[in-house]
Amino acid sequence: MANKSIYVTKRGLKKLEEELEYLSTIKRQEVAQRLHEAIQGGELIENAEYEAAKNEQAFVEGRIIELKYLISQARIISASRKKDAVTIGNTVIVREGNNKEEERYKIVGVTEASPKDGLISNESPLGKALLGHKVGDKVEVSAPSGLLHFHIVKIK
Repeated sequence: MANKSIYVTKRGLKKLEEELEYLSTIKRQEVAQRLHEAIQGGELIENAEYEAAKNEQAFVEGRIIELKYLISQARIISASRKKDAVTIGNTVIVREGNNKEEERYKIVGVTEASPKDGLISNESPLGKALLGHKVGDKVEVSAPSGLLHFHIVKIK
């Protein structure tokens, strides 16, 4: 994996660290115990529990590697005091097209993105389009349904 900054909030970094701690200690031991029990169960060639435990072990170890990488590349998003242009960490209020209804999005790093909760990644099409723009600007976002137009109403 190429070295690339992973933007996270302090809370997001804490969640990654907690997941790593859990997987490295408790979950690893649980999977090791399942493997041990499956091996004790007899014939390994046809032992579905053994296969399931091996698959879970591979998943857990892969996730541990991924979390270590994410944490090593983590860059904390500081609460930006600048509200003149959209940056990571800002909440942006926009109107899509001719809609009167406003939409609110917080620009976060990819590991914390949750569009249903109004958290969009700086790497998402809308996130990328908003970055660097100011109140009053109009931005275009290419979507599967075509070009979408957003008007920036407010930056918090």
